[in-house]
Amino acid sequence: MIEQYVLDLQEVDETRVAVVGGKGAHLGGLSRIEGIHVPGGFCVTTDAFRRIMAEAPSIDDRLDLLSRLNPDDREKIRTLSAQIRRTIEGIAIPDDLTAAITRAHTQLGVQAAYAVRSSATAEDLPTASFAGQQDTYLNVVGATAILQHVRRCWASLFTERAVTYRQRNSIDHRTVRMAVVVQQMVFPHAAGILFTADPVTGNRKVATVDAGFGLGEALVSGLVNPDVFKVRHGEVVAKAIAAKRRAVHALPAGGTQEVTIDSQRQEQPALTDAQVVLLVQLGRRIEAHFGRPQDIEWCLVDDRFAIVQSRPITTLFPIPETGDQENHVYLSVGHQQMMTDPMKPLGLSLWQLTAMAPMHEAGGRLFVDATRRLASPVSRAGLLDVIGRGDPLTRDALETVLDRDDFVPSLPDASPGRPPAGGVPAPIETDPAIITELIERSQASIAALERGIRTKTGPALFDFLLEAFEEHKRVLSDPLNLQVIMAGMEATWWLNDTLQEWLGEKNAADTLTLSAPDNVTSQMGLALLDVADAIRPHPEVVAFLQGVEDEGFLDELAKVAGGTEACDVIEDYLDRYGMRCVGEIDITRPRWRERPTTLVPVLLDNVRMFEPGAAARRFEQGRQKAQKKEQDVLSRLRALPDGDQKADEAKRMIDRLRTFIGYREYPKYGVISRYFVYKRALLREAERLVQANVLPEKEDIFYLTFQELHDVVRRSNQVDDQLIQQRKDAFRSYHALKPPRVLTSDGEAVTGAYRCDDVPAGALIGLPVSAGTIEGRARFILDMAEADLEAGDILVTTFTDPSWSPLFVGIAGLVTEVGGLMTHGAVIAREYGLPAVVGVEQATRLIRDGQRIRVHGTEGYVEILP
Repeated sequence: MIEQYVLDLQEVDETRVAVVGGKGAHLGGLSRIEGIHVPGGFCVTTDAFRRIMAEAPSIDDRLDLLSRLNPDDREKIRTLSAQIRRTIEGIAIPDDLTAAITRAHTQLGVQAAYAVRSSATAEDLPTASFAGQQDTYLNVVGATAILQHVRRCWASLFTERAVTYRQRNSIDHRTVRMAVVVQQMVFPHAAGILFTADPVTGNRKVATVDAGFGLGEALVSGLVNPDVFKVRHGEVVAKAIAAKRRAVHALPAGGTQEVTIDSQRQEQPALTDAQVVLLVQLGRRIEAHFGRPQDIEWCLVDDRFAIVQSRPITTLFPIPETGDQENHVYLSVGHQQMMTDPMKPLGLSLWQLTAMAPMHEAGGRLFVDATRRLASPVSRAGLLDVIGRGDPLTRDALETVLDRDDFVPSLPDASPGRPPAGGVPAPIETDPAIITELIERSQASIAALERGIRTKTGPALFDFLLEAFEEHKRVLSDPLNLQVIMAGMEATWWLNDTLQEWLGEKNAADTLTLSAPDNVTSQMGLALLDVADAIRPHPEVVAFLQGVEDEGFLDELAKVAGGTEACDVIEDYLDRYGMRCVGEIDITRPRWRERPTTLVPVLLDNVRMFEPGAAARRFEQGRQKAQKKEQDVLSRLRALPDGDQKADEAKRMIDRLRTFIGYREYPKYGVISRYFVYKRALLREAERLVQANVLPEKEDIFYLTFQELHDVVRRSNQVDDQLIQQRKDAFRSYHALKPPRVLTSDGEAVTGAYRCDDVPAGALIGLPVSAGTIEGRARFILDMAEADLEAGDILVTTFTDPSWSPLFVGIAGLVTEVGGLMTHGAVIAREYGLPAVVGVEQATRLIRDGQRIRVHGTEGYVEILP
């Protein structure tokens, strides 16, 4: 293959990233769009960079060292990257390469000034922009200076910020190459940035223009505040004109300088409204060409716009695909299921196939389309009421959308006599036997699933699973199942609302639910205390567990004194709860049975922090508190006018609450139990594919949908390796995206707000879900396996699902960023009597690990203490 060291911008497009890097490829693509003016230039290709790197073999050793460093080891990264840069800048450019660059420069014009710009192959990509990671030099004059700055651009591939960015995004330094764009300078009246989608809200129909005088460097460097224009449907809908006191201008001999703008011009707009609208029209043309919203650098020269860069906006949350042009309002499933991390394709498709409502995927997350329910006044009121009780932020976000004219069309209500779809289930008697019956039904169904799946392989397995998914949904949609869940929730709402009205007491149901029977999630946490009791008398076992790293540790544990008994109790615990894990709605997540080391830190904390018999004592203490609260409430009610009637009503509701509220956790336990059966069968099938050389690794099936995996087994026995790699890259990129509670088909991530007036200044507002006030040390934990708790600690984390409940027995309070009144973390916090505030936006950023905080679980806010 003949190496090409220089290519004209007109010779390349966005398919040539490997040759000219992201910036060069996009500029080449831009130059081919009709009506878009791109200043002329050429690219020094990655072939030239490879040639230079080959001149210094010592760089390989340093790259090896660099790849092994932790991204947080700033000092070592700084030292190594500086050594690599100095080595590259010291390499003499070979004569033939110098001649190629000089020849291209001469053809464009030796008298002109140029911008010399880095263009890495891992830059301006759909999933990672790398904006600002490498260097750009403006107003470079003369061949000698251009060659010098090309060398500096090569070296800038190894700036500290670029190296750290790649390591945090799991990109191998050796796979990235550097090209350099040498482009004719323009000397603009104004310059700036155009975002073809609103970079703050994500709205794809609103473009944002930032504009200032002179070169755009003044805006990029933060030297001045820009004018900001917002454009929707070809009209400027908002603008803010800044006082632009400084600008960056080019010097005749090369380089740039800051200048002071004449006081009479400082507050004049850098662009007219007509120019802004024209610029956005050009931006829409560029967006259409590249197929996604763009971040565009522009210059205004002699009333003509020149485009000097365009890259994808990588921070926007994707929009679910619908295939229509209608307006849609989507609700995040992850915020209801307490799992806002991205899911792998197999996990997404399994949840979609077993869910009770159609679900749409975007950004590795699932969403439910609520548009039709919001369109009808009756169903809208019911939906807002239910959501508002559980998650006020989501309700407020929905009301924000509904307040906009005509975004959600109004549909007529259902005809008289017809109940609205999804209406409240019929009431049932307060009878504990109903719970027993439902649990037995679920257990029988899972046992039948396990028996039936054992012998299934190949296409027969997938046929069996498709039938199993229907049984899965039948169990979940059992009317009795829904009636019980609603009965517990309605009893909670009735007691909280009515006792506040009658007695002025907030969240009374929180105490009344303590140690409610039949709560499988709270039983799971208490059961680990019983495991600790069995281990505590055996110091050799405790010492062994303190050094555990290998997932097969149970085999070795049996050889330690007391290890056989310890293995038996741990195995029994895993038999009952080993299907659980953090993020368990994603079938691809490793379960406790697959990764039992996850439980070891929590188990050791229980051994250290608790006395024998703690589980039974804790449950009984909660039961007695709830009983005492019931007696207190009923006594106070009887003292009121019509007190006996009020007390009788409250007693009926308390009995109903305690009978049904614990079952709220069981359907999820049943779902996850079934998921583990599915997963084991699919992994056995994956092992056969590995043995047949269809897959390199069995976990690669996680990056295929269920249907795709079915097709591989049934028809082709071939897997598209490139597709799996693309899916892996996309999944990695989704971690950087924060899913919104509410997302519109315009791409707008709508953020709700709490409407609270009586909160202390500086307090962090959230949703009160478990009454009481507690003060203690904040423990910031994102992974259960890294838990290290002391008595009195308050857990601060992004979200908690049922798998976190073993931690709850050792903490004094809870703060999460995600959650609602009836999500699992809230239910278990009430069950254990932990003051808890959930839905605290950015809690994990605003609260530092180890800070003392005060959690107001009744009022719904958190104070950070001095």
